[in-house]
Amino acid sequence: MTEVEALIALNQLPVTGPVKIRRLLESFGTAESVLKQSSSSLQRVQGIGPEAAKLINEWQDHTDPAAEVALARERNIQILTQEDEDYPAALRDAFDAPVVLYVWGDLQEKDLHSVGIVGSRKLTHYGREAARKFAFQLAGAGLTVISGLARGIDTAAHEGALAAKGRTIGVLGSGLMQVYPPENLALAEKIADGHGAIISEFPLQTSPDRKTFPQRNRIVAHWSRALLVVECPSRSGSLITANFALEAGRQIYAVPGPIDRPTSGGCHDLIREGATLVTDGSQILEDFSHLNFSTPSDEEPRPIENFVDLSPEENAVLKALSGSDQSVDEVIEKTSLPAHQVSVILMKMELRKLVQTLPGQRFTRKR
Repeated sequence: MTEVEALIALNQLPVTGPVKIRRLLESFGTAESVLKQSSSSLQRVQGIGPEAAKLINEWQDHTDPAAEVALARERNIQILTQEDEDYPAALRDAFDAPVVLYVWGDLQEKDLHSVGIVGSRKLTHYGREAARKFAFQLAGAGLTVISGLARGIDTAAHEGALAAKGRTIGVLGSGLMQVYPPENLALAEKIADGHGAIISEFPLQTSPDRKTFPQRNRIVAHWSRALLVVECPSRSGSLITANFALEAGRQIYAVPGPIDRPTSGGCHDLIREGATLVTDGSQILEDFSHLNFSTPSDEEPRPIENFVDLSPEENAVLKALSGSDQSVDEVIEKTSLPAHQVSVILMKMELRKLVQTLPGQRFTRKR
């Protein structure tokens, strides 16, 4: 048995969560060693009682790590442990970091720069459009959007990121062979097919339940550099995610809603408690302006004609700024592009150090 298979076995046991497994590893060194310990030795570890010790002793009756590895390989799913380079750095240092991470799709270094977007499953038209708008703006500017692939705001956030041709990551509260909700399977397939990844810490065949969703929420909170709550009532799982994010020292943003609708009560509570009120993605991007996550920090601006990695629309905006400084309306008039598209391109260009904002909301190309 390999060390990875031993970790998978521990992760498959129903009484050993990531904190308990971490304590076992600290006591016995390796997962293989844990599986060989006597019941009395195991019970000397904090949190390991007789039932947990018995299950660990009898792990072969309850788990089949070799079969799990084979199934993952068959379904093109990668299994990561904390020793792997591709394991998300933002999660590795958490005290309850996942011991095993199943990845469908691909993870990239740029996913370190990410914003979590969460909200209610029972969303309004206002919430859906707000989530799509923010996700489109953030993903279009180069940030990775992280959410839970749930119905409602999560779905809208993933869709907005995909519409911007950006990256998005869905964190499941179930195993990757039990995508929930089932109607989002097509969305999960699209994300995994070159637009990000679907991940889970649960064994492949795990069904969702009330315990798995809060566990999923902590991953969204810890992975994200900041968390945006779009729409949720005063009693909502999204507030659990916000609490996890606060404990991890993450910045919390909240979108205000109509004051007479309980659907936004949770967002208003967060704002009263100190979350930053936002109405546009540019307000979040402003806080990320010190991060150059699209191009290397030492890269000098290049002549316009050399920007072969930009879209025709992006090049059109740069050319519109090649003379004197321009207002947004002037750029729109020169390019004939929709207003929302020009706004997103200008934010993206500013983060790439190609465009500079001047007083009076005017823009100029950096020299």
